[in-house]
Amino acid sequence: MTGGDEVQCEPSNRKKIVVVGLGMVAISFIEKLLKLDAKRREYDIIVIGEEPHLAYNRVGLSSYFQHRDVERLYMNPAEWYASTPTGSLSYHLNTTVTGIYSENKLVTTARGDSFNYDELVLATGSTAILPRMSGYDATGVFVYRTIEDLQNLISFSEAKKGTGQNGVVIGGGLLGLEAAKAMLDLEVYDKITIIEAMPYVLGRQLDRDAGMMVAEQVKGLGVEVVLGKMVGKLTTSEDGSVTGVEFKDGSVVEGACVCFAIGVRARDDLAKNSGLQCHERGGILVGDDLQTTVKGVYAIGECANWKNMCYGLVGPGYEMADLLAFNLTEGRIHGQPRSFAAPDMSTKLKLLGIDVASFGDPFADVFGPKWLPDGTSGLDRKDQVQALTYKDPFGNVYKRYLFTLDGKYLLGGMMMGDAADYVKLLAISKRHKQLEVAPGELIVGKSGGEEGADDLDDDAQICSCNNVTKGDITTAIKEKSCKSVGDVKSCTKAGTSCGGCLPLVQNIFTRTMKDSGEEVQNHLCPHFQHSRADIFYITMVKKLESFDTIMAECGTPGSLGCEVCKPAIGSILASLFNGHILDPSRKGLQDTNDKFLANIQRNGTFSVVPRVPGGEITPKKLAVIASVAEKYNLYCKITGGQRIDMFGAKKQDLLAIWTELSEKGGMESGHAYAKALRTVKSCVGTTWCRFGVGDSVGMAIRIEERYKSIRAPHKIKGAVSGCVRECAEAQNKDFGLIATEKGYTIFVGGNGGATPRHSDILAKDVPVDDVLPILDRYLLFYIRTADRLQRTARWIEGLPGGIQYLREVVLKDKLGICSELERQMEELVSSFFCEWTETVKNPERRKQFQQFVNVNDAVDWIEPMTERGQQRPSNWPKEPAKIDPVTWTSLSWQPLVEASKLRDLDTGDSQQVKRGGTQLAVFKIRGKYYCTQQMCPHKRAFVLSDGLIGEGDDKLWVSCPLHKRNFELTGQNAGKCGNDDMSITTFEVEEREEGWVYALLPSVEELDNALGTDKWKVRNGETPSQFDGLDERLTKRAGREGVLKRNNGLDW
Repeated sequence: MTGGDEVQCEPSNRKKIVVVGLGMVAISFIEKLLKLDAKRREYDIIVIGEEPHLAYNRVGLSSYFQHRDVERLYMNPAEWYASTPTGSLSYHLNTTVTGIYSENKLVTTARGDSFNYDELVLATGSTAILPRMSGYDATGVFVYRTIEDLQNLISFSEAKKGTGQNGVVIGGGLLGLEAAKAMLDLEVYDKITIIEAMPYVLGRQLDRDAGMMVAEQVKGLGVEVVLGKMVGKLTTSEDGSVTGVEFKDGSVVEGACVCFAIGVRARDDLAKNSGLQCHERGGILVGDDLQTTVKGVYAIGECANWKNMCYGLVGPGYEMADLLAFNLTEGRIHGQPRSFAAPDMSTKLKLLGIDVASFGDPFADVFGPKWLPDGTSGLDRKDQVQALTYKDPFGNVYKRYLFTLDGKYLLGGMMMGDAADYVKLLAISKRHKQLEVAPGELIVGKSGGEEGADDLDDDAQICSCNNVTKGDITTAIKEKSCKSVGDVKSCTKAGTSCGGCLPLVQNIFTRTMKDSGEEVQNHLCPHFQHSRADIFYITMVKKLESFDTIMAECGTPGSLGCEVCKPAIGSILASLFNGHILDPSRKGLQDTNDKFLANIQRNGTFSVVPRVPGGEITPKKLAVIASVAEKYNLYCKITGGQRIDMFGAKKQDLLAIWTELSEKGGMESGHAYAKALRTVKSCVGTTWCRFGVGDSVGMAIRIEERYKSIRAPHKIKGAVSGCVRECAEAQNKDFGLIATEKGYTIFVGGNGGATPRHSDILAKDVPVDDVLPILDRYLLFYIRTADRLQRTARWIEGLPGGIQYLREVVLKDKLGICSELERQMEELVSSFFCEWTETVKNPERRKQFQQFVNVNDAVDWIEPMTERGQQRPSNWPKEPAKIDPVTWTSLSWQPLVEASKLRDLDTGDSQQVKRGGTQLAVFKIRGKYYCTQQMCPHKRAFVLSDGLIGEGDDKLWVSCPLHKRNFELTGQNAGKCGNDDMSITTFEVEEREEGWVYALLPSVEELDNALGTDKWKVRNGETPSQFDGLDERLTKRAGREGVLKRNNGLDW
């Protein structure tokens, strides 16, 4: 590896494939080729990318404005490139290919490097169109295409904040609406204006009626929309800055920033300059095999021109990548290459919060059908097409589906506002078979319900992002032992991009498992033959208030449980009865975060997060936080939920820290450690903002104060925005409010994370006094009925009827339980107490917060390092610790700990013991004792005594609290990890009459040599920083004019 932008292969005799370009299509080709060539290893791949980044998701480019983290856009993490078979893949970033010498099979770069190839694949993509009109090169004019474009737009706009100027987007297509949303999110410009030459927006996806409905919704978000006007030029100031847009009719729209988003042009300059034939309107000419006019040179993606057409969508590019990878491997081996056919141009997107989709042949009635059952097609046959339209101006839903004249075949369609049926309808339109239902059932069927896949053929495309068919999914389940939807996603990549196909993937998985005789169960774990929702209901009705009574009533009587059911039962008990989770009967149910009322970190220390309701905090409280952080040397970071997180608190310091926070600052637990309400984020609303419509801070504080501490199946996050500018991001939270002139619009079921989901509208214009009763019902219904660890997003998707069903239950009282839900929530919130305030006052609970039960020592097992003025743990090793089996010289029974230190609990008890320089874990389970090393070898973490104890299949184990590695405590496999290739050392142990627990141990010296903390401690510098290569490059810039030597603590 050289620097941070190259990974080179070792020389080999394998054929070389050079790929020029590292975009979405290029990486798709590389992935497929590596997979198809895995056994034969015929090829090595060299990919050359012009941008300084690894392949990133250009479709999700707008999300960059929220997180500003390039790596979150990567199609594959950097580790993936290094994980490929040795020599099979090398990449060169920030490198421009300048020439192709096909006679020598060679490409050259602007760096002066040259690369030989056996096959050359051009995936150079496209460039944004910037018309050369007057003013096009003025300061403040941008295009919207790459990360660099966005970074330039962000940098420019930040300087305009507070100047009262406007932003303008030219183009009302997909890119234009994306750009408008991005400029809106910058919260810099007083007004955003979209300019579109056509009489409506999204002209390539929608008809006039749907396009006008979208335009009206966009206006409702505070964005001006100018339609049907042609831009003449850009107006500029004397200093060369753009000042606005002048139309051909002489009228002007003012704007200090203008972003062009009017389309793209194929990047064919490299090919053209190298003698490859290109189309006069752009694009590298390719045949049905995607080969250019030069043998051994191929073009795929937006740069390729196939039959006078360049495709600007990623879907056709993926099809090209798939075909070429096959033809270079399986196609050559078996002599059956594939030919490229007209690709599917269907698309589904969410633009400015609006679902928009078109599928199949959406304009068959305008341009004539591309296919008819009698084999004819064309413009003269458009009279053979019948449209069926549904328009709901109240719900902002528009659907227009096109059928053959007799209604027996679905040709295509478009949808706006509700695109839940997109995947299924796309598959139906592509299979060209007679419908089994009336056309009307496809367009007016209840939205949000479970999508069925039973009537789809195996070749029906389920995931258009990754070209995965129903047959691919069923094969993965039947032949590759995929036993969960997660397995299917990993195996096929279905549902790993936009996520829109996941309901169908789940449906196919469930049906296939059942058809194979496999029972698809929703049981909580092997100890319970019930779902979490069933257990909640049984516990509530029968008023079961302990783990053992719940286990006896609806589980496996007498069982110890496991790391799955214990926290779930603990959560149910907290949601129903709200006792202190550190009470003896509850503590053994808690995962480590709850067990110590703080989030465990990778060095065994904890983070401390006081509650900051609504993000509002006084200088006095900030001073207390600063004092505590400085006193205990805590690393501080601002969280995304408008709070301050203090990292590095030792277990034995938590009591003192919270005593100061509580007594000096009046602060309460923020429950950052719990599956509970975390935060209710807010903008400043009418308190300060000139655009504010509602008091978002006041409402957020009231909501957070009401629901703080309530336990749920998973964490809950909320937000309140004071106007439609949506600064608090209320539409990606479990619940969110946006102020209107009449009250608040309530959104539910949104989340970020690994599978982001935009929230649904539960109710509009809700009066202030009615907000809390609706939220009471919604949250309690979720707490009652959701599965274990199920966020509200997935819960709503799984409801029979989705958001519509939830509205009927919560707003229309369909089940007749609304008053009961409100009453139950009132009882729950009325029982609130701060867990930390109660803990620091209780002598028995205070005993739990010490590192060792037998000595007062404090031992670190990861060396600290200082970074940007704060202390943090050194980097973790990549490989787990390999502990060879030890043959002890001699063993003797030695006293270890007083037996009274471990309690007789139904859930088991454990303590951490120090002997010499070695840390040991001691467990008491049903009156019997067990002893192991304290270190989990996975990350050399000394935490096993804090793990949950579980049993099943005649096994007893402890589950590491960091990454859930389960280590057996009994039998011949004692010490063996049940879900990874590693093991720990165990020792015989017994209780004796004098009240001490004895262990059969070697000498202190021998024990320390094998298991001592000092031997296994993670050292500073042991694992290199991931930024070494990057910093080497950045160091070279230091000292140059205009480059700061110090930047945010980095000394270059």
